[in-house]
Amino acid sequence: MSDLPAITVAEEDYNRLATLLEKTTDPTGVADGLEEELSRADLRPLSEIPETVVVMNSVVLFEDQDSGKQHKLELVYPHQADGSPDKISILAPAGAAMIGLSVGDSIEWPVKGRNPLHLKVVQVTRPD
Repeated sequence: MSDLPAITVAEEDYNRLATLLEKTTDPTGVADGLEEELSRADLRPLSEIPETVVVMNSVVLFEDQDSGKQHKLELVYPHQADGSPDKISILAPAGAAMIGLSVGDSIEWPVKGRNPLHLKVVQVTRPD
């Protein structure tokens, strides 16, 4: 993953995600990619993170730059995903790719066995 955009992650999210990663067995490699993302993140208290940055439980409007299709999904912890088409787990490739990004950021995220995802954040709606 070269030319990665800078990411900012809430300290509160980082602590929960670090605990999750310690307990996760993930043969897909997504957890490893998420751990790599978190290791390069600028950590700040949630209260100091701009509203345009993706944090956990944000609703993110993003564009798949390969297909041009836009998707709106809530970034959630795995136990919250519950199969809902409107939610994406942080342990899904696109979910792990979005944490910490800002509106306007694009990222290429490698996906094992498939072409990489090319995502651009269009809008972020933060949880109340």
